[in-house]
Amino acid sequence: MKTTLVWFRDDLRLADNPALAMAAARGAVVPVFIQSTEREDAWKPGAASRWWLHHSLASLAASLDELGSRLVLGRGSPLEVLKSMAQTTSADAIFWNRRYEPSLVQVDESVARGLRDAKLEPRSFHGRLLHEPWQVETKQGTPYQVFSPFHRRVEAMPKPDPPLAAPESLTSPPTWPRSDALDALELLPTMRWDATLAEAWKPGEAGAREVLERFLADALSDYRRDRDHPAVAGTSRLSPYLHHGELSPRQIDHSVRTLMREDVDEARDEEARAYLRQLMWREFAYHLLHHFPTTPERPLRAKYERFPWTDVETLEGRRQLEAWQRGQTGYPIVDAGMRELWQTGFMHNRVRMIAASFLVKDLLVSWREGARWFWDTLVDADLANNTLGWQWAAGCGADAAPYFRVFNPVLQGEKFDRRGEYVRRWCPELSALPDAHVHKPWDAPASVLRQANVTLGDTYPRPLVDHKEARERALVALASIRAD
Repeated sequence: MKTTLVWFRDDLRLADNPALAMAAARGAVVPVFIQSTEREDAWKPGAASRWWLHHSLASLAASLDELGSRLVLGRGSPLEVLKSMAQTTSADAIFWNRRYEPSLVQVDESVARGLRDAKLEPRSFHGRLLHEPWQVETKQGTPYQVFSPFHRRVEAMPKPDPPLAAPESLTSPPTWPRSDALDALELLPTMRWDATLAEAWKPGEAGAREVLERFLADALSDYRRDRDHPAVAGTSRLSPYLHHGELSPRQIDHSVRTLMREDVDEARDEEARAYLRQLMWREFAYHLLHHFPTTPERPLRAKYERFPWTDVETLEGRRQLEAWQRGQTGYPIVDAGMRELWQTGFMHNRVRMIAASFLVKDLLVSWREGARWFWDTLVDADLANNTLGWQWAAGCGADAAPYFRVFNPVLQGEKFDRRGEYVRRWCPELSALPDAHVHKPWDAPASVLRQANVTLGDTYPRPLVDHKEARERALVALASIRAD
């Protein structure tokens, strides 16, 4: 009987896991997760992602136990840990599903070389995306930099195969290797600020299936109408499950398309296609990251290297950045989003765009600062999506927002949170303000502020900047680099 190590990383699921399925068909399986002590790049998992990872690993371990298997945890150099476990279990092969982040691709290539040198067989599989990034190219054989033609090209390609079923059982090896305890990985925060995350989320494969089923039953039929309104449960909230691989994009795509085939409803099908288009934005983000691996640190549009960003090392620059991080900008829709992020590890996508625009255009703080903050605080912190979103907001990436687009946080709030329900939830000090003033409390008459127990500059901050003046300053700065 042959024994295979299955190296889990960002694919913490049993269903539609190609590496696991192929290993199970081959013989005995040793499921392994390794916390690398070698990773020193800028994109190690942030605090919120580490919290999620802890609970996702616990869920995966429980699922494996039900199959008569177990999850083996290790710490150290991935190559050395894998070689040691292979020797203990007499494994002759190590399987994994591919990753696409530049530094992790280098790790996997190095591990594969080391395993081959040790006379072990490394095999990688396609399990994180619908299509490999190198499979989608223009007629000229170049990568896409605009979403619409990328989307049309993918739509014309053959549809992915149906997802793989989870194994019904796993054969154990003759000898199990030693496993570290989950707590030894020290993924949870030492100062336990994570209670609100636990209230908001259920990490793990079972939680992912529940969220998907609830979205398909309750929110898909009104997706286009509701997705931009943060007070409404109109989005799927599947992004953290996708990031940690508790659910594959193929499972989502298949579930949505099966619903469209089995229950013909033209109006609902339009909503479904709109949602699948959003899933394709994720594919586009990975396409860009693969072909332009420097974009997490550098703008895709080189002229933005010259942009006159605010120096956050100055006292004023640091004050403004920290006010944005804490949700104390004086603009309620921005503050509500930043507080939702801090308390739940998540922010509604429309509000992400508003908050990002405010940072990079109203405050002229570099998109890199925003990307780093999101990376540490989001439970769905995904390098490809995070990079695409922040470069879009700053106007320096692929398919970027036009340079002159500067979101007005008041108008955005009034349009997408008309009754102020979202703002009142996350900024409770404004809860008694009438709808007409909840998105611009500085315009409220003194009598209205008194009646609502709002004291500007005390119970709620005054605006950090005047938006009209900030917009003009941003346009001047942007115009200075427009010429190539």
